[in-house]
Amino acid sequence: MLPRFDPTNPKSCMSLLEDVTTNVKQIQDSVLEAILSRNAQTEYLRGFLNGQLDKQSFKNNLPIVTYEDYRSYIDRLANGEPFDLICDRPISLFLASSGTSGGVPKLIPLTAEELEQRILFASLYAPLVFKHIEGLTEGKSLMFYFVTRESETASGLMVRFMITCVLKSVNPSNSFLWDRVQIIPHAISTCADTAQGMYCQLLCGLLQRENVARLGAPYASSFLKVINFLEDHWHELCSNIRTGRVSDWITDAGCVSGIGKFLTAPNPELASLIEQECSKTSWEAILKRLWPKAKCIEAVVTGSMAQYIPLLEFYGGGLPLISSWYGSSECFIGINDDPLSKPCDVSYTIIPSMGYFEFLEVKKDHQEAGHDPAKNHAVVDLVDVKIGHDYELVVTTFSGLYRYRLGDVLRVTGFYNNAPQFYFVGRQKVVLSIDVDKTYEEDLLKAVTNATLLLEPHDLMLVDFTSRVDTSSFPAHYVLYWELGSKLKDVKHEPDRDVLEECCFAIEESLDSVYRKLRKSDKIIGPLEIKVVRRGAFDELMNFFLSRGSSVSQYKTPRSVTSEEALKILDAAVVSEFLSPKTPSWEPRELHSSR
Repeated sequence: MLPRFDPTNPKSCMSLLEDVTTNVKQIQDSVLEAILSRNAQTEYLRGFLNGQLDKQSFKNNLPIVTYEDYRSYIDRLANGEPFDLICDRPISLFLASSGTSGGVPKLIPLTAEELEQRILFASLYAPLVFKHIEGLTEGKSLMFYFVTRESETASGLMVRFMITCVLKSVNPSNSFLWDRVQIIPHAISTCADTAQGMYCQLLCGLLQRENVARLGAPYASSFLKVINFLEDHWHELCSNIRTGRVSDWITDAGCVSGIGKFLTAPNPELASLIEQECSKTSWEAILKRLWPKAKCIEAVVTGSMAQYIPLLEFYGGGLPLISSWYGSSECFIGINDDPLSKPCDVSYTIIPSMGYFEFLEVKKDHQEAGHDPAKNHAVVDLVDVKIGHDYELVVTTFSGLYRYRLGDVLRVTGFYNNAPQFYFVGRQKVVLSIDVDKTYEEDLLKAVTNATLLLEPHDLMLVDFTSRVDTSSFPAHYVLYWELGSKLKDVKHEPDRDVLEECCFAIEESLDSVYRKLRKSDKIIGPLEIKVVRRGAFDELMNFFLSRGSSVSQYKTPRSVTSEEALKILDAAVVSEFLSPKTPSWEPRELHSSR
């Protein structure tokens, strides 16, 4: 675990970062030893190790598991059985993981000690951002957070999303550290009503626009939701600023008291300035125009979030995009030690104190059905990974997960001292498949990114997308749902048929040779189809998944959809349909991503 240090002292943080990234093997061995010795008497470890707590016994006897393998233990804990099923310390709550395309969260056990470690982890990367970006100390952060309503298990254990957990760990009566760095009062950030919270966070940010040094949200997708909300509500926000009175529908006590600190008098001058910027024909660089002293946008823009980079660059007007850290509900894992690297080049340095990390090498074999790296490749330790290779991450944590497959695929790009650095490739998941073709999340994202280059000359942008396989047609074919937006306000561009058909073809041309060869036969895979949906369709999709337990702050649009209810939402929103007009070439070739 991370040793104790002063999180308010940048030199202390940087010194610790150097230490933990230098002594990687020793730290990893001591982490595993500590986890096994502390949890030796748990039912789970006793069942596999029979008291043999050495590293080799761990590797020989403990299976590599998924959530489904582990579910029975989680269910027993949720139903009131004692924590020593898996851990030597009380489980303080369950974290709801957002990493499921079905929108139904997994429950991840968390101890109080582990939560404290995660909060310390955040202190490690903060000095790096301040070191690389000048001027951040001249203002505060306008970071948009949203809590999700809590639930309880049958035994009374709380279930929270990670963002909610961190926000609620701040003591409201002792929140001076929060107030020192955040523009938005803690009482507003923890509002359970998303609409009221988002509105009041924006109002706070606009009222203090000259004091905003950085903007952001946990994920690129949630930050774009805020921008869309601003597009729909800027008239009302300006009215509030002009009159010095918040709208009547803002009734949450925390929001009302929080806004009352800043909305103290009419400010028609500020209202007119904001109106002038928001009324312009284009919203290009709107963030830079509304918050002129902001130095960067901070949000995760790697993996499935990479598709939102063009939108953030459009709205940001040149503000650097900072993807600071990589983690999950199961474990906090790595930090970006080069915050100003291009979003497409971001690598994360693994912090070896946060858990015990193992790696399954991933080699895509599209011809082999049911390919599973856990059965076909050796498991390697953190210090044994090789540059240029892809691995699926396996974690063992202090909170009771053992050899747990995260499903994330990471590519080794180099080393920071002795700690490997990884590029986040995506989820180890086939999102589309009809026959022996296997289109992975990474492949689909690259293909869509290449195709959207065709939209740029027409002032169109891809707002969001997802996909499915349509087996009702013969032959079956890939279907992509696209929501498009215009770079110009109040200008409705009807999608040009020729352009969208070329987008269909460009996607097919970017997919692998197995797909393209099967497309050559008109009896196996039919032409790829793009269905354009109306504005707001993906907000409706998000609301559907939120109703099933997802979180606004952590929501990620699923790259493939199988839920019949979700598909009904999308199909009801379709405004036009386009098919690939020709068959792609199928010869094997080297693919070049637009990245």
